[in-house]
Amino acid sequence: MPVQALGYVGVRAEGVEDWSSYATGMLGLQLADKSLSTRVFRMDDRRQRIVVDGSGGQGIAFFGWEVADAAALNALADKLEAGGINVAHGSRDLADARHVKDLIVCTDPHGNQLELFYGAETAAEPFKPGRSISGFRTGPLGLGHAVLNVENEQSIETLMHFYRDLLGFRLTDFYTRPFSAYFMHVNPRHHSLAFIKTGKNAVHHIMMELYSFDDVGQGLDIAMMEDGRVATTLGRHTSDFITSFYSWTPSGFMVEYGWGARSIDPQAWQAYERTEGPSLWGHERGWLPAGERAAAREKRMQLARDGVRRPVQVIEGNYQLNAGVCPWWDSLKTNRG
Repeated sequence: MPVQALGYVGVRAEGVEDWSSYATGMLGLQLADKSLSTRVFRMDDRRQRIVVDGSGGQGIAFFGWEVADAAALNALADKLEAGGINVAHGSRDLADARHVKDLIVCTDPHGNQLELFYGAETAAEPFKPGRSISGFRTGPLGLGHAVLNVENEQSIETLMHFYRDLLGFRLTDFYTRPFSAYFMHVNPRHHSLAFIKTGKNAVHHIMMELYSFDDVGQGLDIAMMEDGRVATTLGRHTSDFITSFYSWTPSGFMVEYGWGARSIDPQAWQAYERTEGPSLWGHERGWLPAGERAAAREKRMQLARDGVRRPVQVIEGNYQLNAGVCPWWDSLKTNRG
């Protein structure tokens, strides 16, 4: 796939002090650079992942999508131009500011600025989190994922065409109840991009995945100390099986903060429609209209009545097998076999 991962995002803000405390004190990002009106944050060995411009506004100003090399970047520029998309070559000053070798700039059909780049710089010093966490699951999977609010089904179709047919994203799965949501992947992360029909055109959230479940729980404790910070309660998704909560950023969108997302095989994966809704349990969405909120709650209750379960997704080093025998679990494994 031409695009390999979500590399970085640029955030609009009314100021930078709220972002400084939120990003380091709750999320655990490292403050890497600052000026009077900007803050730059790290979350791994990259020079920067989150760039906050405090000169005004809300939401996300740009998304940085990574490609393999100069040849891939040039091929993608040609494909976009052939598809009727205006493409600008990024200046040397812009590439230096983003700490990449080269980039091109365009906008998607909803006006989101995209910066397609290669050759991101790594930092000379190890990552030092803003609070004590085990670290973020990034690497080839990228920063995490981004989810966009969309107005209607036509908006979804338009965006799907752009990201699938021009940028090479692939559909992972989708559902239409209690609201429509479509998920797209570019690497083994279940989705790096998704669209949710909410009746508006804006960024919904970005996701950050931690290596330890305790990092998430302690982050939730911190978020709960501040009235109105938690946007969606702790829960587990039916899509990528991640356990997460959402918090409001100072810029009016949310950050999903989670652990234990599954990986997929991009080459063998077949897209399909999911009918079980967005979450196995939890994830009470305060931002949903009352009717859709009730429908989402009933979906979760039905899953509970049906006894729907999903395996916990672990990686080497963050789990320990329990000793002993559990007859119930042994019978469950036998039945599944």
